[in-house]
Amino acid sequence: MTMEREIIRKTEKMIEELKSVCSTYGLGNASSEYKIITEIFLYKYLNDKFIYETKKVAKELNENSTTKEVEKYLDSLSPEQFSILTMRMGANVAKIQNSYRVSTLFNNQNSTIPEFYELFDNALIGISNDNVDIFSVKTGSKEKIKLFDTLSQYITESDKRNTFFRAMISKLVEFSFENVFSEKYDFFATIFEYLIKDYNKDFGKYAEYYTPNSIARIIAKILAPDPTQNVTLYDPAAGSGTLLLALAHQIGEENCTIYSQDISQKSNEFLRLNLILNNLVHSLGNVIHGDTLLNPAHLNKENNGLAQFDYIVSNPPFKTDFSETRDQLADDKFKDRFCCDVPTIPRKDVDKMPIYVLFIQHILYSLKDYGKAAIVVPTGFLTAKTGVERKVLEYIINKNYINGVISMPSNVFATTGTNVSVLLIRKDKQDENVFLIDASNLGEKIKEGKKQRTILHPTDLEKITNIYINKTIEKDFSVSVSINEIKNNNFYLNPGQYFELEIPCCNLSKSEFKEYISKEMKELINLFDESDKLEKVIIDKMKDIDYDL
Repeated sequence: MTMEREIIRKTEKMIEELKSVCSTYGLGNASSEYKIITEIFLYKYLNDKFIYETKKVAKELNENSTTKEVEKYLDSLSPEQFSILTMRMGANVAKIQNSYRVSTLFNNQNSTIPEFYELFDNALIGISNDNVDIFSVKTGSKEKIKLFDTLSQYITESDKRNTFFRAMISKLVEFSFENVFSEKYDFFATIFEYLIKDYNKDFGKYAEYYTPNSIARIIAKILAPDPTQNVTLYDPAAGSGTLLLALAHQIGEENCTIYSQDISQKSNEFLRLNLILNNLVHSLGNVIHGDTLLNPAHLNKENNGLAQFDYIVSNPPFKTDFSETRDQLADDKFKDRFCCDVPTIPRKDVDKMPIYVLFIQHILYSLKDYGKAAIVVPTGFLTAKTGVERKVLEYIINKNYINGVISMPSNVFATTGTNVSVLLIRKDKQDENVFLIDASNLGEKIKEGKKQRTILHPTDLEKITNIYINKTIEKDFSVSVSINEIKNNNFYLNPGQYFELEIPCCNLSKSEFKEYISKEMKELINLFDESDKLEKVIIDKMKDIDYDL
């Protein structure tokens, strides 16, 4: 077993033990469980990160110093010395007072004044307050949402609070992130997915929290195949941030700044955790909780308009009920942004209003003239025939914004069976060709509970990215099509419609052709026979119906 796999195994074991404690105390699958698990996981991570960084900056210590030696050193510092130490660490490291450390709480499990659960709560709130300027996210009204909440509020039986948090601290003290901090995104993507796998469910009408890491990596490699610096990344429906994180990792965390907005508080909490785990703390101030469509938070202060970005990635919600805000979105003040119109409110199936077409328009409006974007859409959009969906489809084709399309396998998302495709947008296209890939037959189909899911393997990812970047034409897989050809084909972007059809008989000899026709005729006769039999059965059944009933 590799070192990385061993670390992942131990991390997953700690997560499962935390979840087991929750289950023991009746919190398994409760709405508050995700809050408890993710906050305690993050608390442990920040604690160990602080110990790790202390070893790097303290002259009295070195990389071989044990955790106990580091903690003994920290305990010996005066408040002034502690302050100097933390300043040397830089802004990306949470400052952890000695009384808030995991080891301190572990050693004070028998505290009665205050109660142990109060010590635990105080530690989390203390860390939040000490680091509020760095680790908070904001609402649309600029109100700061702190890093941690008091967790004891979720343990309704007060006499169980002490034992619950004693059980939690015992699990934390047994584990160390010591060997984790040198790892990169791929490691933490695996851990993050495992951490939130039981909470990856729609928790609000707009929310879809987790885009498969495989799709995120494909998009990242296609959008940024070459080195770049000082660029901005944006997702207007960020969820847990998988698309943003993959792209940031591809570009380099130090070379980019992330901006995001999402209407779901839960998804913003997940995103914050993801940013902290992946060394993108400098972008936390740009994570906004709010309604992107109605109240976009990222503005251009110079012209009082919306900010524009170098790269935009998004897997927006596809269909939902936004009837309450529909008329506001259709107001004249939004006409420039929603230039293709706003969907009307249907008489029935209100929950199936195609909100994703508004996100497409918002993304186009928010993209710099030389920017690149990738948007996950339902595959049905590629052949839209009516409504705003059709208007948007024609708009991006007429504007020559569409650079490529990748149709993904069915069931590639754990949370939806909807077939999805990726629109690849580039505003400054120099040619009038669109590169189309049909990847619907790739991947391995597996069972997850009662649902079927398609898993893309590394070889699948490599095939898609290499063929797209190199614009390689492969039979029944990829094709380059002109804008005029697309327009002449009813503006459809479905890759399969542009593949060449081969008639098997064209290259056959006379005798082979005769044999082929004979075989096909036999098959046709068999089908006709079956049809006749079925027709007879239907007629016989109809005769048996008692019309006097």
